[in-house]
Amino acid sequence: MLREIFCGKTDIGLRRSNNEDVFIISPEQGFCLAADGMGGEAAGELASKIFADTAREIFADNTNHSEKEILYQVKKAFSFANEKILDHVTQNPNHEGMGCTAELLAFYEDGFALGHVGDSRTYRFRNRQLRQLTQDHTLVQQQIEEGLISSDNIRNHPLRNVVLRAIGQERELALDLLRGKILPGDLFLLCSDGLTDMIQDNQIQEILHSDIEIHGKADKLIESAKAAGGKDNITVVLAAIT
Repeated sequence: MLREIFCGKTDIGLRRSNNEDVFIISPEQGFCLAADGMGGEAAGELASKIFADTAREIFADNTNHSEKEILYQVKKAFSFANEKILDHVTQNPNHEGMGCTAELLAFYEDGFALGHVGDSRTYRFRNRQLRQLTQDHTLVQQQIEEGLISSDNIRNHPLRNVVLRAIGQERELALDLLRGKILPGDLFLLCSDGLTDMIQDNQIQEILHSDIEIHGKADKLIESAKAAGGKDNITVVLAAIT
């Protein structure tokens, strides 16, 4: 029977005065998440915390690890958190604009379910190859898909941080829900854009391929992002399949 080993770390980075990122690793319930707050100061921190707390509550009573139930719980976590953030803004208009991007990865039997909204990312490292499983919900990514700009221009594009989808922005949340099989040796990485804005995918692949244990890989990813400038909060969550 396959099992998961989790590791999560977050760092304020070198430019920010507070950390709006949140992560959860829950080996007991077989899920992990990373969320990146938007809206500034307390509002951004609160949005990501609402998402994390909501997911924790939903998975807390999980005794059925079937594919159907796990998919339902992932969708429920995003939907309920979206409603809670919008309701909070209604009661606290000064927090208008708060929200968060998020990745939530949950495992069942021999597969995974992944919920994704925004420009945080989830990768899978398998057979020495890194693959980005999610697609950024950003203006720049949309322009690439429409053929308006080249993917080579992403990193330095002036609008690269314009996010088109986030939790807590619209009553009808457009959620990307992915699923797939897991294999022994798979390594999943959930991360905020504080990592991917700083280092390239080939650097991430090199670190994940390195012969160090999972906590060391998490440390190395954060150290590399900070060495490259550390302009934002940096969060990484790793889930290894053994």
